[in-house]
Amino acid sequence: MSLSEVRKSTESRMVKSLETLKVALSKIRTGRAHAGILDHIMVEYYGSPVPISQVANVNLVDARTINVQVWEKNMAGPVEKAIRDSDLGLNPISMGDSIRVPMPALTEERRRDLAKVVRTEGEDAKIAVRNLRRDANDTLKKLVKEKEISEDDERRMQDEVQKLTDKHVIDIDKLVAQKEAEIMTV
Repeated sequence: MSLSEVRKSTESRMVKSLETLKVALSKIRTGRAHAGILDHIMVEYYGSPVPISQVANVNLVDARTINVQVWEKNMAGPVEKAIRDSDLGLNPISMGDSIRVPMPALTEERRRDLAKVVRTEGEDAKIAVRNLRRDANDTLKKLVKEKEISEDDERRMQDEVQKLTDKHVIDIDKLVAQKEAEIMTV
């Protein structure tokens, strides 16, 4: 394995950690409605679980209401049940083959709880990035041991990996701060 391969692999895996954090944060609801909030909810469709987006159109009616338009009438019940049973605390209202999902206003206490969840997700992402740094440094140590690279190359590469780590930790902090501000805005 060459130095450039170690760097590319580490960087791509750190970017994936950042993407995973973005997905996790998008599932944490703020006071406003957005269609993506229902993306992770699975519905039983002919014996197999599928995301809501594969059995219905999900769009916004206004800032506090999501409309779910099912494609098959018989799916309205299972979709409504899946939304109600999800961890989002939503109470959907069925209207034939259309389901309205009003977003309740967040209390101050609930906002603080959500902010804690956001910080925890951010910390998990930082841990993942630091683990990737450790893996890269271990790989570099092996390459030095096997005499494939010099100790100077190892030191230079460790500095590069550290800079990558710092950059991604800063990006994570920005995402977390942004999401926290979004949640705390009334």
